[in-house]
Formats: sequence, structure tokens, C-alpha cells
Amino acid sequence: MKYYIIAGEASGDLHGSNLIKALKVRDPEAVIRCWGGDLMQGAGGDLAKHYKEMAFMGFLEVLMNLGAIFRNIKFCKSDIQAFDPDVLIFIDYSGFNLRIAKWAKEMGYRTNYYISPQIWASREKRIEKIKRDIDAMYVILPFEKDFYEKKHHFPVHFVGHPLVDALEAKQAVESTKFRKENHLDCEKPLVALLPGSRKQEVKKMLNLMLSVIHDFPEYEFVIAGAPSLDRDFYTPFLDNPNVGFVLNKTYELLGLSHAALVTSGTATLETALFKVPQVVCYRANWVSYQIAKRIITLKYISLVNLIMDKEVVRELIQSTLTTQNLRLELAKILEGPTRLDQLEAYEELAKKLGGRGASEKVASSIVEQVQRALDQVKTDK
Repeated sequence: MKYYIIAGEASGDLHGSNLIKALKVRDPEAVIRCWGGDLMQGAGGDLAKHYKEMAFMGFLEVLMNLGAIFRNIKFCKSDIQAFDPDVLIFIDYSGFNLRIAKWAKEMGYRTNYYISPQIWASREKRIEKIKRDIDAMYVILPFEKDFYEKKHHFPVHFVGHPLVDALEAKQAVESTKFRKENHLDCEKPLVALLPGSRKQEVKKMLNLMLSVIHDFPEYEFVIAGAPSLDRDFYTPFLDNPNVGFVLNKTYELLGLSHAALVTSGTATLETALFKVPQVVCYRANWVSYQIAKRIITLKYISLVNLIMDKEVVRELIQSTLTTQNLRLELAKILEGPTRLDQLEAYEELAKKLGGRGASEKVASSIVEQVQRALDQVKTDK
């Protein structure tokens, strides 16, 4: 069977690659075309567009790049028609994917969504588009099932979080070897800096994160470079001997880190699953923040706090994200009761995420669904 998968970010590339692997186990004859990145391509997908060409963050940035976005939408539609898949699979990236889903449904394609748009955070009325345009939805957060089924009467499949599988598959790295290979101090405890994956957010976050390093000389601060950005992009931030850098080795770094400063997003959950105490940081440009503040209805911005429905990790947002506050909150998680409280809460968080096998569950369901539909077409003929 033929599968067309659309992911638009680094996290979607990771989960898409694991889904491709699972689809190929369930359907050895699978032909897969995709929008994603190196991981999806490496897993066997025929790459139509790399997510690096699609990464626009925030309302203002989207407005400034509308021409490129519309060209991508036009190309995507024509590419789907040329490939003529048996099913479309959307992974997160809702602004783009919901537009394609509307067109695809009108054209008669089967539509599946893996990793739900976060309509529980903002613009909840999009549920009507999802009901109209999506044949099957696979959700990865425990509270999403009740949100869709009890509040909006739309059946979904809770499959657990794919990060559980992705992190378990990672081999533990030997500390001394990793440090030497990446020119890190072999004695100091490490503080991981995860500033995001898009140029706009990295520029905003890194200078703030690095502003506290002189207060903690006994630690080495290590920037986790994103696969979507080149090493040269980070060069201006590496002029301090107490700052290290690794590129596309975030999981290996987290596996060895004592604490972390993390830009809000999937990385907050990744950090928690590695059992690394963290401070969550977020700052957008003023216009984007003012718009977001008026449409986002959540108590928290980090996935850790949202899933636990309480403040497990400290969130420093916009005006509260200052050097003074970062220094204070980082000190709390390096040692003491706040650190221990986070580590205890992480154990409960892992249990809530539903265990292993998300990719396999989604792949099995999609293959069975499409096969039934194809068999029915043959019967009708």
C-alpha cells in the first residue's frame, strides 16, 4: 500500500521515522512518500520536502513568510495527486496539516492524524474541522482522550507517547568517552541548555540562558545544537571556556546531565523522561506573545505541568524570564528539596504516559483500516 506522511518539525521527523519503521514491519510492501527530515528519509521514506524549509515560529514570523507557506501548500497538493496514496498521515504541525486535510478529504483521500493538534490549548473551534476532515485520530497525551471523546464526542485512539519508545531505544553513552569526543570537561557536572530548534527562538533564548554561567563556575553548561541548524550558527555563543556544545546529540547529553534549562515544547517532556531537573523558559517577540496570551487558555505551557495538572517544573515566561530569576531557579534544582520533588514527580509522569509501543499501535491500526477499505472496494466491484 502507499502512504503519504506529513511532518513539519524535528520532533515530527523523529516520530515519523519510527512510524515508517513500524509500517514497514506491518506492510513489507509499503511505499512511503513524506515531508519530514533526515530520520524519516533514513527509515525508508521518499522525501518530498525537508522540514528545514518549513520552520516558521510565531504569528509574526508566519505572516512574514506567507508566500513560502502558500507555495508549500500548492506543491504538497500536486505532489499528493501525483503519488496517489491509499492514506494520508498527518503528524502534528496543525497549521499546515489541517489545510491539507480539508483539501484531501474533499478529494476523497483517507485521512489519519497522529499526534493531535493542540486545540485543547487554543482555538478549540478547530474541532469542527477535525470532525469533518479526519477519519482517525491517534492521541499521545492521557488527557486528550477525555477532551475529544467526553467534551467533543469525537472518538480517538490513545496510543501512549512515542517518546517513551524513542528514549528507551537510545543506548546509554559512556560519560568519559562522550565528554572527550565532544571536548567537554571530564570532571564538572553538566547543565544542558536546550534553546529550541528554530533560529528565531534560539537567538532569543541562548543569550539569556548563558547569562547565568558566571554564577555557577563549578558546572559546565552545554548547548544542545538542533539538527535543523548548522554548527556555524552557534559559533557566536561559544566564546566562553565554560560553555560546551554538541550537535544533534541532545538525548546523549540529557543522559549525562545534572540539570537543564529548556525552551518550552516537546523538549520539556524529553528532559523529564531522562529524569533531569529543569527550568522551563519561554520568550516570544512582543506581538506574538500578545496574540498568544489572548487565545491560549492553559494554566501551564510545559507538557510536564500540563500532564501532571500541577506545577512540577518552574516556568519562566516572557517578563519573568530574567537573569536574576534564572539564577535563582537553577540554584534550586542543582541541589535541595525542589530537585528531589521534581525527580519524584517524574516517576509518576512516566506512568501516566501509557507505556511502550505507540508507533506499532498506530501502524497496526492504519494498515488494518486501509486494508479493510481496499477489500471493501474489491467486494463492491
